[in-house]
Amino acid sequence: MRVALTLEQCWRESPGGTGVAAVELGRALADRDDVTVVGVAGRHRRPATAGYEPTIDMRYLPLGGPALIESSLRFGWPHVERATGAIDVVHATSIIPFATSPEVPLVVTVHDLAFLHHPQFFTARGRNVFARSLDIVRRRATLVLCSSRATMDDCVANGFDPQRLRLVTLGVRLRSTTPADIAQVRATYALPDEYLLFVGTLEPRKNLPRLLDAHEQLGSLAPPLVIAGAAGWGDDEIATRLVSAPNVVFVGHVADADLPAMYAGASVMCYPSLMEGFGLPILEAMSHGTAVVTSVGTSTEEVAGGAAVLVDPREVGSIAAGIRDALARRHELSQLGIERAKGATWDATASLVVRAYRDAVSMGAR
Repeated sequence: MRVALTLEQCWRESPGGTGVAAVELGRALADRDDVTVVGVAGRHRRPATAGYEPTIDMRYLPLGGPALIESSLRFGWPHVERATGAIDVVHATSIIPFATSPEVPLVVTVHDLAFLHHPQFFTARGRNVFARSLDIVRRRATLVLCSSRATMDDCVANGFDPQRLRLVTLGVRLRSTTPADIAQVRATYALPDEYLLFVGTLEPRKNLPRLLDAHEQLGSLAPPLVIAGAAGWGDDEIATRLVSAPNVVFVGHVADADLPAMYAGASVMCYPSLMEGFGLPILEAMSHGTAVVTSVGTSTEEVAGGAAVLVDPREVGSIAAGIRDALARRHELSQLGIERAKGATWDATASLVVRAYRDAVSMGAR
């Protein structure tokens, strides 16, 4: 099969987890001999965002950015095949699908439908784009790949045919670190000897205000909290608070090459997000033996797989108690997390995706 993989998110200022997932899936697919994959994106004046560079052969459409999105959704142009040539499947790696020829099956990855549940966390334009995309995906997609069972249930509740949904969980790339790597990163970012860690784009649903409140509530019982994340949107208030918060170190965007050592040097990874499609930082932290605190009742509970402390993300006291528990049990949680991460590989994800491609070719375009 020859498959076109959309990678437009790699050019966003903050590609986030969807960018990581798309790049890593492309890497895993390129290593297989049962599929030929070509990346497709719009034309941009700058290279892909550092750390999110596509790892596969790329083709480019004549438009890029918002113009490409609007033209694809409104006019159904330009077709992906204009850039890639003949293909058997188009795989949109985010909820925003590119236009394709009617006879080509469309596979779409839907990480979450958070914009429906937390509209206040998205811009008006973002809500509009996602809503129109959702309508097209519901009508046009041969198969929809969901990152978690929570997302699958959400899709069914929002009118998707269950027979056209596939559970395709994400993976983690195992990368080793040494004590020297950890020491170098600690020096580069002026990190304390012991610290709690949050990694993620700064945006409202990451729940940083409550995490800061929980950390403050713990007082001297907790190590400093390190916040590592690129500026997202809607984060002016939290950005101001990060500058003045006691015992908090804000390091901003961290280079991809430095993240493994930053995870490995942390005592606890704190990820009490309100809603995620998956929650890649959880697996990334676990793969480096770092204890994790995350949210109960969302996809993050699925990702944790019994190897993390679960908290109520809307209760500051619960988050604080979870951090205290994780600090006390960090060695136990470290071993549980390492074993959990070993079972989540991008090769396994790619196998599920290729199976979906075969099914989509068999089912045909809608």
